[in-house]
Amino acid sequence: MIGARSDSPTVYSGVRKFSLLSDYDIFLFKQGRHFRLYEKLGSHHLNADGVEGVYFAVWAPNALSVSVIGDFNAWCRTEHVLNARPDESGIWEGFIAGITPGAIYKYHIKSRYNGYVVDKADPFAVRFEVPPRTASIVWNLDYRWSDSQWLANRRRANALDAAMSIYEVHLGSWRRVPEEGNRSLSFRELAVDLVEYVRTMGFTHVELLPVCEHPYYGSWGYQTTGYFSPTARYGVPQDFMHLVDALHQAGIGVLLDWVPSHFPSDEFALAYFDGTSLFEHADPRQGFHPEWKSYIFNYGRNEVSSFLASSALFWLDRYHVDGLRVDAVASMLYLDYARQPGEWIPNYYGGNENFDAMHFLRALNHTAYREYPDIQIIAEESTAWPMVSRPTDLGGLGFGLKWNMGWMHDTLEYFSRETIYRKYHHNQLTFSLWYAFFENFVLPLSHDEVVHGKGSLLGKMPGDVWQKFANLRLLFGYLYAHPGKKLMFMGGEFGQWQEWNHEESLDWHLLGERAHHGVQLWVQDLNRVYRTEPALYQQDFQSEGFEWVDFHDWEKSIVSFVRKGRNASDAVLVVCNFTPVVRTDYRIGVPAPGFWRELLNSDAGCYGGSGTGNRGGVESEPVEAHGRPHSVSLILPPLAVLFFRSPGA
Repeated sequence: MIGARSDSPTVYSGVRKFSLLSDYDIFLFKQGRHFRLYEKLGSHHLNADGVEGVYFAVWAPNALSVSVIGDFNAWCRTEHVLNARPDESGIWEGFIAGITPGAIYKYHIKSRYNGYVVDKADPFAVRFEVPPRTASIVWNLDYRWSDSQWLANRRRANALDAAMSIYEVHLGSWRRVPEEGNRSLSFRELAVDLVEYVRTMGFTHVELLPVCEHPYYGSWGYQTTGYFSPTARYGVPQDFMHLVDALHQAGIGVLLDWVPSHFPSDEFALAYFDGTSLFEHADPRQGFHPEWKSYIFNYGRNEVSSFLASSALFWLDRYHVDGLRVDAVASMLYLDYARQPGEWIPNYYGGNENFDAMHFLRALNHTAYREYPDIQIIAEESTAWPMVSRPTDLGGLGFGLKWNMGWMHDTLEYFSRETIYRKYHHNQLTFSLWYAFFENFVLPLSHDEVVHGKGSLLGKMPGDVWQKFANLRLLFGYLYAHPGKKLMFMGGEFGQWQEWNHEESLDWHLLGERAHHGVQLWVQDLNRVYRTEPALYQQDFQSEGFEWVDFHDWEKSIVSFVRKGRNASDAVLVVCNFTPVVRTDYRIGVPAPGFWRELLNSDAGCYGGSGTGNRGGVESEPVEAHGRPHSVSLILPPLAVLFFRSPGA
């Protein structure tokens, strides 16, 4: 059984000299080009010359001594002292006989400096105790995967010209069990409930808020301490593998939030690991994050780069994940991020660009796509840093996709306005199209917008209750019509009233109400149409995939445009009415004559709307409008979006 403790008598014989590290491993490690350190460092249960035990290896170049302590030696600090390698790599290693998977351990480190003594968790541990306990656990990652069909075909699912609608999830609060103390679902339970829900809703991918081990649950995983271990709160590593496997078997891609930008100051983890600033910069102007009160990785230290890059590839390799969303990239790229004048150190040109971070990100992305060309690495980058999602050989950072934070901010600000004032802010809708094709954008309606007093998406909408729901459906329709991949945080898809609370389940009981069920049905239908209409995704990142019909009607707060696929006959006309006024005989120029069939109407009665519409479609007339020889006369429902398929499709 995976991870079972042996029932045979345990025999300890001190620390035997043994190594998994070759001279080439050490060379790559010191060059910052070892991307699979998890195969060499950490704890590895194995058979050494016929003896079962565990090989331990840890990087602590400024240690005077390092010993392994744990439940197998009564936490004795002198019984199992590791050997320092003679190659000046700073790695301590050794083999201890008799230890089996399930053993709990830490490293006891005596520093060369200031008499510093500390017990540290293993930076490469693949399993931890359940928080608030902090020790590492010896574990094997054996698992029989059943996702070969997904892996063989995922290039198509993750391609830039594929439909990608992402459901962002915090596993601990998606659904809870009130009958059992309001506990979170386990990985195994989520492999049933979450998988079926996402499949039914029609999302193509899930993005999981960080699953790496973290001591403080309220950090949502963004204060990471275990860069190679899924959190033990919901099960053992194989349980998380089972969740990924189940999602893949259901045809759903898995993206993980990954946090190489900073790490917490907990004594048991990476901070001051060997009595020195090993993983972080020593100078707080470079090494301490004033906004998050956490430490910043020293990207200029080659061994740290190897550590972080190995973490990224570990999840792609051992857990079969389909991509990483890299958190807080802007905080990595700018030396003065969240700092006042005098609180940061300029680069050698006197600027604020962090060249070490830039080089690290380029190397990471280049390597990840070389090793796994069918995945996606996504940047959460909130500034106008150029060419974030452009190849490294063209001078870009090498990400595949980038979150469009500007679109999110402008769109939500526009939607929060009373409808009578929207005409004065029409440019907030149209501005995003000026830069929509500069990067490969994901359009996020993320967790960051529904916490810390910001309210839920539904709560942001103006007007009475009916208008709030109509506005929310309109927002989601506009999201799916706009160029770019889609992301929606859990709870938004059924119009949760309360802002997200990580200590509580989503308000699933709301689905018993018609309006909330209508929003959920609307999102389900948006996903269905989105996935079946190439015009809505095929040319997301080419200007040829988008054409304005009319963006000048600011007085009525109406925009209309055409999304186009690579096939000339694939076209979808989108018309948005951002006011509660019904518009009759509203004429729209169309690119082709014939019957334009209505695909979606957010005001349909089944979604909770008023039922105003065009009876399934409209025939064009040879009447010139918007510079086109043919046009259609439409009834525009209040606070609604209409999708029409072109006659040739």
